[in-house]
Amino acid sequence: MECGPVLPDSLVLEIFLRLPHEAVLSAGLVCRQWLAVSRDEFLWRELFYSFYRIPRPVPRHPASVSWYREFKRLFDCIPCVEVQTLVEHTDQVLHLAFSHRGHRFSSCSKDCTVKLWDTERPDGNISMVHSSSMRQFNWGYTQFSQFNADDTLLLVSGVYLGPHHSSSGEIAVISLDNYTLLSRVRNKPYDVFGCWLNETHLISGNLHWIGNMTSCSVLWLNKAFQDVESENVNVVKRLFKIQNVNASTIRTVMVAHCRRHDNPDLVLDYEAQSQARRQKEQQQHQPLLFDLGASGSEEEEEEGELGEAARLPTARHAQPTISGIENVIQSRKNVGPTEMAIETHLAKMMGKAHTKAPDPSLIVPSDPGEGEDKTYLLFTTGSLTYSPHQIGIKLIKPEQMTTSGPVLGEERSSDEFFDSLDHVIDIHGHIIGMGLSPDHRYLYVNSRAWPAGCVISDPMSPPPIAEEIDLHVIDLKSLREERRSLRAHRAFTPNDECFFIFLDVSRDFVASGAEDKHGYIWDRHYNICLARLAHDDVVNSVAFSPADQELLLSASDDSTIKVWRSPRMVRLAQAPHRPHRPRGLLSSWLSRNKNSTCASSSVNGKP
Repeated sequence: MECGPVLPDSLVLEIFLRLPHEAVLSAGLVCRQWLAVSRDEFLWRELFYSFYRIPRPVPRHPASVSWYREFKRLFDCIPCVEVQTLVEHTDQVLHLAFSHRGHRFSSCSKDCTVKLWDTERPDGNISMVHSSSMRQFNWGYTQFSQFNADDTLLLVSGVYLGPHHSSSGEIAVISLDNYTLLSRVRNKPYDVFGCWLNETHLISGNLHWIGNMTSCSVLWLNKAFQDVESENVNVVKRLFKIQNVNASTIRTVMVAHCRRHDNPDLVLDYEAQSQARRQKEQQQHQPLLFDLGASGSEEEEEEGELGEAARLPTARHAQPTISGIENVIQSRKNVGPTEMAIETHLAKMMGKAHTKAPDPSLIVPSDPGEGEDKTYLLFTTGSLTYSPHQIGIKLIKPEQMTTSGPVLGEERSSDEFFDSLDHVIDIHGHIIGMGLSPDHRYLYVNSRAWPAGCVISDPMSPPPIAEEIDLHVIDLKSLREERRSLRAHRAFTPNDECFFIFLDVSRDFVASGAEDKHGYIWDRHYNICLARLAHDDVVNSVAFSPADQELLLSASDDSTIKVWRSPRMVRLAQAPHRPHRPRGLLSSWLSRNKNSTCASSSVNGKP
């Protein structure tokens, strides 16, 4: 319909600039003139910055085509509508992981099961397809899972209840063809979690105490299953041996396959974005147990390799049965602060004398378009206290990606039996979660900050931590933290009981759980919080579907998994199926003419 007396476009625009976006869209239905003005790019640019409260210097996403569509993307394509609640777990759900294809996902829980779910049902609902209980292997609970690169194997990490009430970890490998258990690998401490290096090899950890507050973390490469040739081929090989001081240990290992990043999924340099935009405008068997945590001959070999030089005055001659920080707490009952300080000093001296020098060429950031692909092992660690406050980075060389060769490496006879860290990033707070972007360019880190300027005098008394969770962004190309950290989520557990809050990253979004009974979603480009996802208890984990970032899962202490989809996807799913359209007159005539021609040809004997 047409309006009466026509207002100038400039006046209509001025009016629309003072309306909320819903009113602008409604006004655009009045007449053709108002419709044209309601799609004005300047109008939606102003609405975009004011509605989402984005600083003006932040440019539009490089992949967007208009301000109107960018506003619609953030408003309509966020997975914030709850469409299903999965209640098959009987205890707290701790972790979720999608397959690389996105057709399945796994869930781990305090009920000691790992469950597999199908996301490709015709009715759009998610259903459970398999459940495995690990209690028969003396597990306390399952805590983490990960699909290998070709989605044929599932790594499941859990807490293993050993003798004398000791608590370490174990990793199980399950075949996704027939759900059989292929192997089990000891993992100590249990919050190393473990991870895949490639389709057939996984990384686990072990911990040896060589003092009251000094230990050695050993990272192992394990073959996921036992081949027929295993009698002559190694299935386990040591990757790295790293000294820990001040009661810290290596935890939360991850593998980042850092490509050359010619086409990253996110560019944080806004000036570079603007320049690029201007240029564009111009132109089946029994499971095998790899028991790396036992006190057998292998353990004795490790202790022997450390030698007398690695023995500190307060070192134990036998592996303690209690792992983790409990070992240090028990030691402090018999050892005073002076002895602890002497041990720390000697440990640092020993580290300098027996640690290989880092190779700076291995970790030098490469220039754009230059350098080979790199594989990094990422993990949490520390140097000041037992709480994890640093990101450690080790480059994994190509020759280290197989179990072939000597089990303990060529350095057995060397005095330099510790590996140095190639790079360390200090977060200045307690790290409680990590996640990689899909292209492995950026590492997102959940942490709870220490007070500014705090001084740690006692490693066993870390600083108090903030209730607010900071989500840091680390560029693995430049190896430094980028931009300001994201905030919105909170946690309340004290620093001596802090646990993991798993996060996940998609192409455009990053999501995280929180202890305030919500999950959160941020936009990676604009650095803004877009949605809060409600649960009845702590949200431990979230996971985006790698096939569709408009599908998100959240797992909670309320024993449920919630399925979230975007308003756009919900609207499409609820829309009635359109009936088949009748063909137009021209297409019908052409079809009839074609059929009559074919019939005539058949009569004349032509094919």
